[in-house]
Amino acid sequence: MMRLAPMAGVTSAPFRLIARECGSGPVTSEEIDARALAHDNARTWEIARYLPVERPIAMQLLGADPDVLAEAARRLEAEGADAIDLNMGCPVPKIVAKGQGAALMRDPNGASRIFRFMRKAIRVPLTIKIRGGWDDRSVNAAEIARVAESEGVDAITVHPRTRSQQFTGRAPWDIIASVVDAVRLPVTGNGDVRSRADAEAMRRVTGCAGVMVGRGALGAPWVFAPAPPARAERARVIGRHCELITALLPERSALMQMRKHLAWYADGLPGAAQARAAMFRAPDAATLQTLFWGLWEGAPALL
Repeated sequence: MMRLAPMAGVTSAPFRLIARECGSGPVTSEEIDARALAHDNARTWEIARYLPVERPIAMQLLGADPDVLAEAARRLEAEGADAIDLNMGCPVPKIVAKGQGAALMRDPNGASRIFRFMRKAIRVPLTIKIRGGWDDRSVNAAEIARVAESEGVDAITVHPRTRSQQFTGRAPWDIIASVVDAVRLPVTGNGDVRSRADAEAMRRVTGCAGVMVGRGALGAPWVFAPAPPARAERARVIGRHCELITALLPERSALMQMRKHLAWYADGLPGAAQARAAMFRAPDAATLQTLFWGLWEGAPALL
């Protein structure tokens, strides 16, 4: 099974819905700050909002304090989350500086305590998304996976690059295989999957139960479809995505999201580099879409 990966600032409801419509399995929210949620921050609760049609949906928490994470997990479960996922992979400096995201990989004992507190707090499935490790000297994904299994975690997603690698170099799929061998839990692989063929190769090489697609779905949510769609279908999907953004997000957020996604949809089109600058200056969604569709219609032979 292929499904959309959680990505901060990207996987809001419109993109989750378009991915599902293209064939993605159950989706996960973008990361939600556990402390802000526990303090009833309005913006954070907006990020946590989802539509009934999205269910089953997992909500991903970001944090480092076991008590705060447990409380946030309880609140999300009460709001209808079908699963809670713990972010142990975010490599952003301002996140790891707080001991969150990929920084949790450095402390297996601390991670064990977090798993225990969160597991006791909720009844829905508890999952984690991890990296290969903190750096090349501490590749410990299999160790963290065994700790998670012992504390009652239900499933694991593995992005095999270390935090120090960020998103550079080729993803070492053998690390995913090592986690599959280390635990009896379902393991989902993530990293360098940009087509159904890539997903099938990952499953064959690693033995993982499923595949999560992140950057490979940006500008190409049809990656989840059984076969590459024709030009007309891709245009329909893009138009539908724009409609969802307009309908579901506040005006300012909608314009920001549409700029991002139309820039990704434009990737590879002749003149896209120059057009992106104009698209990011567009004052409103209507102007932005006019620019994009002009670019799209100008390159029919390449699509």
